[in-house]
Amino acid sequence: MTETVTIDSKPLTQPSFDNLGLAPALLKALTDSGYTTPTPIQAQAIPLALAGGDLMAGAQTGTGKTAAFSLPLLQKLLPLANHGASPAKHPVRALILTPTRELAIQVEESIKAYAKHTALRSLVVFGGVDIKTQTPHLKTGVEILVATPGRLLDHIEQKTLQLNQVQILVLDEADRMLDMGFMPDLKRILALLPKHRQNLMFSATFSNEIKKLADDFLTKPQLIEVARSNATNDNVTQKVYSVAQSDKEALLVQLLKNSDSQQVLIFTKTKLTASRLSRSLARVGIAADAIHGDKSQQERIKALDAFKSGAATVLVATDVAARGLDIDQLPMVINYEIPSAPEDYVHRIGRTGRAGALGVAISFVSPEEDKYLVEIEKLIKRQINKESIVIDRSSARTRSHTSRPTPASPQHDATASRRNVVKKKSSDPWFDQPYEAVLAKKPSPIKPIPSGKKLPVAALLGGLAYSK
Repeated sequence: MTETVTIDSKPLTQPSFDNLGLAPALLKALTDSGYTTPTPIQAQAIPLALAGGDLMAGAQTGTGKTAAFSLPLLQKLLPLANHGASPAKHPVRALILTPTRELAIQVEESIKAYAKHTALRSLVVFGGVDIKTQTPHLKTGVEILVATPGRLLDHIEQKTLQLNQVQILVLDEADRMLDMGFMPDLKRILALLPKHRQNLMFSATFSNEIKKLADDFLTKPQLIEVARSNATNDNVTQKVYSVAQSDKEALLVQLLKNSDSQQVLIFTKTKLTASRLSRSLARVGIAADAIHGDKSQQERIKALDAFKSGAATVLVATDVAARGLDIDQLPMVINYEIPSAPEDYVHRIGRTGRAGALGVAISFVSPEEDKYLVEIEKLIKRQINKESIVIDRSSARTRSHTSRPTPASPQHDATASRRNVVKKKSSDPWFDQPYEAVLAKKPSPIKPIPSGKKLPVAALLGGLAYSK
């Protein structure tokens, strides 16, 4: 049975990090990072996590969930911090599991920033790179390990780490882990952990599957929700354009060229569409790149760095690759293809409007996607504004001028002249007559060979010509 503590996203009195029981070293790191006051999820989750009980926390994406579990985790491990060089003095005491590589990197970067004035060590391990590059760092010993489930199991099989001293387990973006089919991996990992430990589960949405997971793996957890479950951020202006699938690219190019946004994150359903769309945008002069599961980790990091630095204005991504992207002040998100799972819509538009900033979320909905829009509106319990626009289809000409001849080019004129040639009539009238079937003549009867006469033998066989 879970205890529910539901709070308003705008409390009457704004708490301070100084009042949450955090150590001076952590408070100094927060000041260095520019944090002044905790977000609602941080103000509620940190004291409960420090109390030692299991916690199930839900909040909208971009409200500071990472700090909500990282700060109490570091606070509880501070008495075990030491400057010893021996790996035995730095066993893994806290394990943080995330569904994607990008999210794992982001979480570990935050932990490093919060722990920079302490002796606690952290490391991130994920797939897509050579496992041998991670092993030496593991052997030096770390107290906090951030990992994706698959790569963690790889290290366990190679006996490069031990989990028998883990005291705190964090499941970040637990709903996405279930969506991506990580349940078997989670069960294998949980079986290797000490039974007596603290469990913290954080998620942007609370589905029935997530609640079942909490019942299976959490012990009398407290449930915290800031604002309503599965809600979208009020800082995000949501719009819908009803458009035929064939006109989506023209509409996208038109909106991008008329927008002042320096950064736009575009979501597609498939890796193929993401790659094709980024190439099409590049052909019309829009600096775009794509990230998806088929790209290597180095390629994905390079594309993300280019987007963050402004070298690429547009980043096209699939849901799997985009989960965990943390981009400061991202002004716009476009759903080129609306997701079939309504919870994914909440995650997508949560990339913008983070930390109180304003954002815009635009969705292209074709007639065959209307059913998905109905489910989304049912989940978020609000109607999304429907807007209309006149599409300039000429803006979607994504092929370069050299890829096809222009009407004024000689090559085009020659091609057109060949197409417009009038077929001349034949000079022989016989060829212009319609086809008529001709009946075959009956073969003449075979004359019998006169009696007494011998059959002729072929000359090549030494025979003589037949004579009457």
